[in-house]
Amino acid sequence: MKVETLPLAGLTTLGVGGMAEVWTVENLQDLKQAASRPYRILGNGSNLLVSDAGVEERVIRLGGEFCLFDLTGTVGAGALLPTVLQKAAQAGLSGLEGLYGVPAQVGGAVKMNAGTRFGEMASALEWVEIFHAGALHQYRPAELGFSYRHSELPVGGIITRVKLNLKEVGKEQVRAKMALADAARKGQPKRKSAGCAFKNPVGDSAGRLIDQRGLKGLTLGKAMVSREHGNFIVNLGGASAEDIWALVQKIKEQLPLELEWEVWGKVGQGVGTG
Repeated sequence: MKVETLPLAGLTTLGVGGMAEVWTVENLQDLKQAASRPYRILGNGSNLLVSDAGVEERVIRLGGEFCLFDLTGTVGAGALLPTVLQKAAQAGLSGLEGLYGVPAQVGGAVKMNAGTRFGEMASALEWVEIFHAGALHQYRPAELGFSYRHSELPVGGIITRVKLNLKEVGKEQVRAKMALADAARKGQPKRKSAGCAFKNPVGDSAGRLIDQRGLKGLTLGKAMVSREHGNFIVNLGGASAEDIWALVQKIKEQLPLELEWEVWGKVGQGVGTG
């Protein structure tokens, strides 16, 4: 186990965030020790806005045995989803193609039920192992309240492993589905971002609505609404959490959109619940 005090800006895809005590755990014993005080779980930091002041809680990252995976057995929650997806494709195993391009760890993808119009994480799960109340417990997907970009985990629960429900269909068929998902992402920005900022309203697209209001290119400080895709807020280099939060609020003043990111610590006038 490694314990370090680090700026979270270096551990998030948006590239902002103050200091925190980061515990990288290698096994269940480490996890029990790290979780003995108030904590937050950090995956790949790909849908996260962290306060410039950092966070008071311990930040737990999964390493070691939590990153191991066997597609015919279990997959550690700390494994990178793109790596797992590529290994599945090489084996001709179908079920994850709709998540192509999602830059998450497996645990984070499960927690937020990550997905695209081509599929979501919940549909690829047989069971989920969660650490809470000092012990490991297994849950079927139906027990975890999955819906659009949402799950209902036990309070304080930490996803440790999953069993994927993949079907052998052949490499060509898997690659074809991945190509469809990839083509749909071609218009997304290459600058630092945390992925889509807002959830899509029922029957519509947040990006389309933002574009329709002429908000593409809107800039506050070093944060900008992407010119390529209206539902992305990008870091132009040196953006603060306050820059980004102010831009989020500017958009919400004009559109009744629900934020998709997690928010950690005090940002603007609100406190993120994580």
